[in-house]
Amino acid sequence: MGTQAFLARRAIDVHVHVTEGGGAAGRDAASREFQKASAAVFGSGTQTTVGSVAEYYRERDIGAVVFAVDSESATGRTPVPSEEVADLAAAHDDVLIPFGSVDPWRGQVSLRRIRSLVSEHGVRGFKFHPSTQAFYPDDHRFFPLYGAIEEAGVPVVFHTGQTGMGTGLRGGGGILLKYSNPMHLDEVAATFPDLTIIMAHPSVPWQDEGLAVAMHKPNVYIDLSGWSPKYFEPKLVRYMNRMLPDKVLFGSDYPLISPDRWLRDFDGLDIADDVRPRVLKDNAVTALGLAPASPEPTTGATTR
Repeated sequence: MGTQAFLARRAIDVHVHVTEGGGAAGRDAASREFQKASAAVFGSGTQTTVGSVAEYYRERDIGAVVFAVDSESATGRTPVPSEEVADLAAAHDDVLIPFGSVDPWRGQVSLRRIRSLVSEHGVRGFKFHPSTQAFYPDDHRFFPLYGAIEEAGVPVVFHTGQTGMGTGLRGGGGILLKYSNPMHLDEVAATFPDLTIIMAHPSVPWQDEGLAVAMHKPNVYIDLSGWSPKYFEPKLVRYMNRMLPDKVLFGSDYPLISPDRWLRDFDGLDIADDVRPRVLKDNAVTALGLAPASPEPTTGATTR
């Protein structure tokens, strides 16, 4: 199976969470508190394992990028180990691509893990969540991590904008939104021009900043997860159609938002016929490095 079977899927969802693993991973008190708060925001209480995600997406003929987030230093949550996610996903490589996550505050330990996750466990990219991991992406202390990811030749996803994590909890659960302004990725993209960066979500309330970074830096993409398309601002839709048709990716944020709902609402958007398949699959193939690189992403008008 592998890459060819994955590429045969009708769409690629680049943003899917694994919320539970073996042992206490994802089941500890701190994790349950955050999961409950997010479920209240999104109306979804579903928890996911690698196996349940594979079955769910295979039924829908959609490929999925799966990951868990290691925010233990900042939140105390017991993370689902990326090694576990990757090793289990290997049995479902017709439908899943595993990304890893490392705690940015663990320095050399995380640097070694990045290398071993790629070389020994087949991880195909990485995910950072600046707000839950409590760090500014453009803090130079973390640049060695990006250098290792760039050297490995795999992409990295950064959460941007507001988050459902901690929403409604006392003090927001201690989660600070300020870390996830996409402008903090501008210097990262400039310093590591061969590192593919995917900004997760429409970056509300900093959508203009996110669009500007994606326009200016050829190595930066936007995934559209975390929001139902019916709530996309008109400016985002215009950029999708005209200036950034090759830089936006389908992502759901499952289990918080289902791909069924996302795709149904996306069908209702006024998207150019030649742009729609790029968003749903083609752009992800390029960003994930699943096919030979094409010329630099388009930043000009399409047929619209």
